Amino acid sequence: MAINEIVKILTDSGIEQNEANVEVRLLVEHFANYGYMDIVMGKKLTPEKLEIVKEKAELRAKTHQPIQHIIGLADFMGEKFIVNPSVLIPRDETEILVRQAIDIINTGNFKTVLDVGTGSGCIACMIAKYTSSQVIGLDISSDALHTALDNASKLNLNNRAIFRKSDIFSNVKEGETFDMIVSNPPYIPPSEKETIQEEVKFDPEIALFTEDEKGLEFYQKITEDAPQILNKDGYLMYELGAGQSADVKKIMEDKGFTKIEIIKDLAGIDRVICGQKCMD
Repeated sequence: MAINEIVKILTDSGIEQNEANVEVRLLVEHFANYGYMDIVMGKKLTPEKLEIVKEKAELRAKTHQPIQHIIGLADFMGEKFIVNPSVLIPRDETEILVRQAIDIINTGNFKTVLDVGTGSGCIACMIAKYTSSQVIGLDISSDALHTALDNASKLNLNNRAIFRKSDIFSNVKEGETFDMIVSNPPYIPPSEKETIQEEVKFDPEIALFTEDEKGLEFYQKITEDAPQILNKDGYLMYELGAGQSADVKKIMEDKGFTKIEIIKDLAGIDRVICGQKCMD
């Protein structure tokens, strides 16, 4: 069994060639502990290790389980985050949200940030890593919170990124306020359940889908109460689903947010929205 034959297992299942190449490299690195320096040194993979990689590729091809779940890790902003079926796999689009948040936080010297629907904790952890803020990540899922805690520990951020079980703001303590609220909320309407990619179906439904048909449920709920727990001149930031920017902008404007900015992703889709709380 050669590497190109393992790649073919994936391409035969409908995975695009370049993606298959990347995924096999990830499998080889993770399950065979074989990296770039091994290639340089001319080290050969043993038949036993090749067989393990082949088995994992066959699992991927048969089930369409995301490669990140098979490995148990996902790359995000240069770090490897622990992932499992209880959390949304971090995606490149979310990096746009986090980098914009980091810029605003460092410019304003913000000290307190709230991440609503933290999931794996990737947003909270990377904001904590690259700013001087303490970040509290909220999630309704106990399993997700365990994963987020594991990730904070892995990155030595235990005292900087902390996590709490909460249904949106239900467990925000009386008197607690924040310089920024950031969220990548569920925003896929239920009508799209049957048409999403097979791989996405392995993500937890609670992190993907809303109950309303426009996917705006959580933007409305979070924005409604955000002004009460934001400090003066504090910011509210969201990741957006495709085609939602105008509706979310209006929701924010109706609650008095100003200086609203929309940032596009590399595909030209409105992906991030941020606004500032109107001065008291």
